[in-house]
Amino acid sequence: MKTLIENARLIDPEAGTETPGAVLIDKGRIADVITGDPGGIDADRVDAGGACLAPGIVDIGVKVSEPGERHKESFASAGRAAVAGGVTTIVTRPDTVPAIDTPETLEFVERRASADAPVNVLPMAALTKGREGKEMTEIGFLLDAGAVAFSDADRVVTDTKVFSRALTYARSLDALVIAHVQEPRLSEGAAVTSGKFASLRGLPGVSPMAERMGLDRDIALLEMTGAAYHADQITTSRALPALERAKRNGLNITAGVGVHHLTLNELDVADYRSFFKLKPPLRAEEDRLAVVEAVGSGLIDIISSMHTPQDEESKRLPYEEAASGAVALETLLPAALRLVHAGALSLPQLFRALSLNPARRLGLDCGRLTKGAPADLVLFDPDASLKLDRFKLLSKSKNTPFDGAILQGKVLGTWVGGQKVTADA
Repeated sequence: MKTLIENARLIDPEAGTETPGAVLIDKGRIADVITGDPGGIDADRVDAGGACLAPGIVDIGVKVSEPGERHKESFASAGRAAVAGGVTTIVTRPDTVPAIDTPETLEFVERRASADAPVNVLPMAALTKGREGKEMTEIGFLLDAGAVAFSDADRVVTDTKVFSRALTYARSLDALVIAHVQEPRLSEGAAVTSGKFASLRGLPGVSPMAERMGLDRDIALLEMTGAAYHADQITTSRALPALERAKRNGLNITAGVGVHHLTLNELDVADYRSFFKLKPPLRAEEDRLAVVEAVGSGLIDIISSMHTPQDEESKRLPYEEAASGAVALETLLPAALRLVHAGALSLPQLFRALSLNPARRLGLDCGRLTKGAPADLVLFDPDASLKLDRFKLLSKSKNTPFDGAILQGKVLGTWVGGQKVTADA
């Protein structure tokens, strides 16, 4: 039976439009996009009640802690959280225990994800063996096994010769490399961004220039190798001119930013609240505003959750010793909608960064609200408000900085391959 989702506000990030209409689903794909009255189509009808219908979110950089730390997050719990957050495709990081650096480990991840997760799961593989930055992985074999990109996650490959060789080899195979841009020596031991706030709190800080320096090095290597490259998080205004020049010069480079760096700043750390400890650390308000503007202009291409589950034992520590990271699969959309409610982004602009651009970067045909595209969809009310209770999150770990915050935006339905999926255990 065909499915017709009608009486919806259609958010089309490709056309940049928001129009009333309906979407017809048949055989897992969008059979038609209808503006206005859909008429007497023979289909199973879903009344959207005027809510927004958009392409499902494609979330690059999700950590699922299998293998090795299943108590923090499993594919089953991450999949349920993704459904609740309107995320239809999660692109998983390789910073597991052990790292995903062999075809055998990658195949284990794919089997587990296929069995347990109700959403699409696409794994990244490590760029170097053990994420140690010494010897590159067997990129060709890992591509054949299903890796969609290569990354050492938050570890910077400090040996420039090793990194340049990996980029050159990746270029020969048309493989995407995703990197974390920080100058590692300056960043070592840092808990916050340097400045007056860090000094007042007595916390070790890192200069925003560390991000700029890391990006400058990688851009130079891209000029040399011609590789396809994505910077996982650009969070400072000082890095933006270098990014703009690299794009203007025709390098194959894109950039992303985590939702926390778009919606929070360094002052949110307040009295050593370790749930706000992230990597890179939260930045000054001036940086946050510059990065939001860069998303709006398209200079920064992708918004992601950078979902990083940590257990209570690793977070309930003095700020300097606490683990970095926050869960965000369920809060990605309502947190990002803060930018829409503030007038910084339109809904089509937001879903360009959440859905269309990440799909394009990975060569996927989802992320679009057009005829023939996969019927991976999210129906949501952008104005529904809720007070977040972290203990009600479906992720196994509850380390969210939004605990107790009032958020606007509620997911009403998620479809993957034309099938409505639920977050039920």
